[in-house]
Amino acid sequence: MSGFLTIVGRDLRLALRQGVDSLMVVMFFVIAVVLFPFGVGPEPNVLARIAGGVIWVAALLASMLSLERLFQTDYEDGSLELLALQPVALEATVIAKVTAHWLTTGLPLIVAAPLLAVLMNLPRDGFVVLVSALALGTPTLSLIGAIGAALILGSRRGGILLALLVLPLFIPVLIFGVGAVEAALGGFPARPQLLILAALLLAALPLCPWVGAAAIRQAFD
Repeated sequence: MSGFLTIVGRDLRLALRQGVDSLMVVMFFVIAVVLFPFGVGPEPNVLARIAGGVIWVAALLASMLSLERLFQTDYEDGSLELLALQPVALEATVIAKVTAHWLTTGLPLIVAAPLLAVLMNLPRDGFVVLVSALALGTPTLSLIGAIGAALILGSRRGGILLALLVLPLFIPVLIFGVGAVEAALGGFPARPQLLILAALLLAALPLCPWVGAAAIRQAFD
């Protein structure tokens, strides 16, 4: 546990020193959502109907912006190999780096989401469900993204390859995240969709670090 916390603290300090990356993620999220009223018009009913989907798609794309650098910087300067040689299991290192990634990208997106929901005229019934769905879904996005980030280590044009690898895997999270908001707005219980998002997170927690660690070992070979 001490090794895990040390890696999380290290990555958080590096992220704070390079605060531009986290700021860019939030700014992209805000700009992507703000552009939709200009494209579809300011009609309140139209904006309310598409608000959940727009916010979720923007959050998904924003979370991808920093995935390429999840392992790449440490891989290039040799830090990742040193982390792999530590007594801490490589799977724990992957979880630690994913935790730091979510704290610097996913959590700010969750904080910004209610303000953008107001802009998109989302009814009050959808606010709590939207935040709850993002709280369950964004960690899953970071965990799945860690697999793609590990697989592209050492490859050229990694950003394009990363998008091709992880976007299809993001689709279930997107479907049930948007479905939860739409169910709440339609007067139906959102509990089933939220439980599925929680199940996806519980499945990703043991599986994604194991696959990511295997991909990192393959990159070292």
